[in-house]
Amino acid sequence: MNRSTLGAVTPADFDRLHALRRMQGIAVGLLIFMAVVFVFAFALQERIPWLGYVRAASEGGMVGALADWFAVTALFRHPLGVPIPHTNLIANKKDEIGEGLGSFIEENFLADEVVHDKLSQISGARMAGAWLRETGNARRVSDMAASVGLGALTVLDDRDVQDLVESLVRRHIVDPEWGPLLGRATESFVTGGHHESLVDLAANRLELWLVQHPQAFDKVISSRLPQWVPSIVDKFVDQRLHAEAVKFLQNVSADANHPARAAITKFLHDLSRDLQEQESLQAQLESFKREVFDSPRIRDLAASTWQTARAAIVDMLEDPESELRSRITAAICDFGRKLEQDSTLQYKIDVWVMRVVEYLVRTYRHDLAQVVADTVQRWDAKEAAEKIELQVGKDLQFIRINGTVIGSLAGFGIFTIAELIIAPLAGR
Repeated sequence: MNRSTLGAVTPADFDRLHALRRMQGIAVGLLIFMAVVFVFAFALQERIPWLGYVRAASEGGMVGALADWFAVTALFRHPLGVPIPHTNLIANKKDEIGEGLGSFIEENFLADEVVHDKLSQISGARMAGAWLRETGNARRVSDMAASVGLGALTVLDDRDVQDLVESLVRRHIVDPEWGPLLGRATESFVTGGHHESLVDLAANRLELWLVQHPQAFDKVISSRLPQWVPSIVDKFVDQRLHAEAVKFLQNVSADANHPARAAITKFLHDLSRDLQEQESLQAQLESFKREVFDSPRIRDLAASTWQTARAAIVDMLEDPESELRSRITAAICDFGRKLEQDSTLQYKIDVWVMRVVEYLVRTYRHDLAQVVADTVQRWDAKEAAEKIELQVGKDLQFIRINGTVIGSLAGFGIFTIAELIIAPLAGR
């Protein structure tokens, strides 16, 4: 790494480097100025006595400047390249600094009370709602959701998805016995009188079909009569039976107590009981179920259905103007408006988020702090020192400048006390 750039990479880094070099130049300029003043004052103080005060001030300034230069430089490297003990501190103590920084973050930034107080001051749900209700933001979220969905559909193997669906269907639908379940469902359906609507629908539709297709009914009846029956008799029988069938269906629809309805109700009651209790009927149903679901045609139908559904979903997710994408965007906007206006929902979400974050911080607090320590430990020692110097070096140069000024004042003060107090007491 180039020592002159201290590892600067970004424009902000180079701005910091420029400010650091400027402050270093000022600090060095003050030191040189103090040295020049000292030389002149030292040379002329015998002839111009008051220059003794100037010499003392400049001498103190040089001492302060050199001492603070040494102190600042010793943080980042060996002064003048000489390996003096207790210098190049950051490079030598890099690992300890990383551990200390990690512990500081863990104890002061990730403490339970700090996290709780910070989260309690933020209504994240309300801000999220205000952000989501904006159409542009909702569209961005929709775009991200579409990208995630497309990525999932691209990564997932069709065979794996089909196997998973088949496994779930077989475990939750096929494997459980259908007989008792259908029996209980049928019993509940009939007890609630829900079958009456189906009877009405069936009677009305069948009546309408008979009225609209009398020839088809006549053909069925005529085909069952003997060949020797005269055609006029066939026609009479067909018309009579057709009229009776239509009348029968009309009576079934109109009469809630019609014997046919009672027969259907009794049949359904008996069927529900037999499905729950009769093992032979249950076995027949299970055999039929296995035969249907184990059929290759059914499996092929399921596979083709998934392929069709997948292609349709991919097309809709890829098209920003598709109905699916539009509905997702609208749903996000609606959720954002509700979230912004519903204080109860905000409270629930904020509390839930707070609990989740507090749990995560409490559980992984040490791991998060350890990331900082591990990251610093992986740095090259020299690189770490230069990174830190680049960040704080400008401010540290004020130490050198202040040391020069304070040293000058201290030198001037000490010399003044010596001349005005100590020298008279000593008889000089």
